[in-house]
Amino acid sequence: MAGPQAGTGRAAPDLERSGAAGKVFYVDPREGDDEAPGTSPGKAWRSLERASSARLRPGDTLLLKRGGKWKGTLTLKGKGTSARPITVGAYGKGARPKISGREDDCVVVTGSYWRVSELRASDCGWAGFRVDGRHNDLWDLYADRNVTGVWISERGGRNVLRNSQMVGNDRMSVDDPEPDNDSGAFGVLLNGDDNRVVGNLIVGSYAASQDYVTDGAAVEIYDGDRNIVAHNVARDNETFTELGHRPGATSDGNLFANNVVTSSRKRGSFLITRGAGHIVGPVRGTVAVHNSVYLPARETIGFSCADGCSTKVLRLRNNIVKIGGTVGFEDGSGIDDAGGVYDGKLGEFKPGHRSIRADPRFVSRRDLRLREGSPAIGQGVPLGASWYGGASMAHDVAGRAIRRSKNPDAGAYQY
Repeated sequence: MAGPQAGTGRAAPDLERSGAAGKVFYVDPREGDDEAPGTSPGKAWRSLERASSARLRPGDTLLLKRGGKWKGTLTLKGKGTSARPITVGAYGKGARPKISGREDDCVVVTGSYWRVSELRASDCGWAGFRVDGRHNDLWDLYADRNVTGVWISERGGRNVLRNSQMVGNDRMSVDDPEPDNDSGAFGVLLNGDDNRVVGNLIVGSYAASQDYVTDGAAVEIYDGDRNIVAHNVARDNETFTELGHRPGATSDGNLFANNVVTSSRKRGSFLITRGAGHIVGPVRGTVAVHNSVYLPARETIGFSCADGCSTKVLRLRNNIVKIGGTVGFEDGSGIDDAGGVYDGKLGEFKPGHRSIRADPRFVSRRDLRLREGSPAIGQGVPLGASWYGGASMAHDVAGRAIRRSKNPDAGAYQY
């Protein structure tokens, strides 16, 4: 696994060149001076407060020095454009610039059309990275030791989080004897609409809970609609995803495609959703397609669709779910399932069209590629591009195209 120093090679010079259309500003916590103009490494600013107060314009670039450490909040509030975003990254050599501090969220993006990369947010008040704005591109970030690694709030929409690492975000914000109120240990928390979480590594979203014994999620969706969560690798989280919403709100039309989910934990699950009978339901229109899941412990469940489940709540296509506990739970009229390969106790779940019970023959517990002779090969049902979030997303987690005219392989890897 790449660590927090990953991504320290050629990115910084490229970022400096990307600012040619605008100004480039530098921040150095040791040698910088907030009275300086900030326009070169030798004239860098020093503090997050000075960087946050800068009036950055479309095309401008803000670079934090590698090896630098700050406590506090970096607020990114300007507005770029689609053609000339505002860029934030790193310069120099060494570890990622690190921002920490329990007083507040560490990096807050309130503006639009920002490109933010190469930063580390660790041990922050709630979120390592909080996104309140729209049309922002977050990539190659590292978040650890937070309540939530990346939080896209209810104001955040049409953002992208990609190729980043959320590792060990294992703190609970609420953990008390009052029933059913514990919250925390999220790799990614989505409260906003139309966001994409693609190609990330999410590990260790797992914490003790007085209410639930353990809790946490790689990607939690609450009040968020039409988000796409695809091509991510998730390891040792309490659950991969849990969905719900406040009374009067919605959490509809969310898509989970080509994700790889494994865990060595004693407890865990892949997907938890609810019907109209639950206080945080109904969650409508969730689709899970071509995911590969292996949770070998006994206290595990593949998916749960409870309190009024129906085909309008959950649709499954071409997934592989290998479980040491129970494959799935459905009540009501049940889910819409096809093309899956399931290994484990079925529980209250009846597999659908072309779905079978069989050992998928993964390469190993962590490597969920298919071995020769796997029953998952050619077992899926053909699907249109919309099932994956569009033609550009119609590939497996390794980048191979998924057959759409013939029966594809089930799971996140095409053989």
